[in-house]
Amino acid sequence: MPSLSRQDAEAQVRSWGFPTVYTWTDGPRTHYPPHKHGGLTTHLILSGEFTVTYPTDAPGKKETFGPGARIDVPAGKVHEVWMGAEGCTYVIGE
Repeated sequence: MPSLSRQDAEAQVRSWGFPTVYTWTDGPRTHYPPHKHGGLTTHLILSGEFTVTYPTDAPGKKETFGPGARIDVPAGKVHEVWMGAEGCTYVIGE
């Protein structure tokens, strides 16, 4: 996927049906311990790396995504997230 501007990326996520859309940046190696959300969330990666695992499904299995990737996390799904060495900027849809 070609590089998208923040504005174009947010418009794309809105087009997927998410009413709340914003861009977020995490610093290098930011970690979010296991947690869940009340509704479906999506993450469209603009720069950096985003690694996710679903500890109740496949303990130890991690997937890493880069620019252009879309990661959907179902409502109530426990997940844990790490950002890469350069941090990560992504558009969130909720």
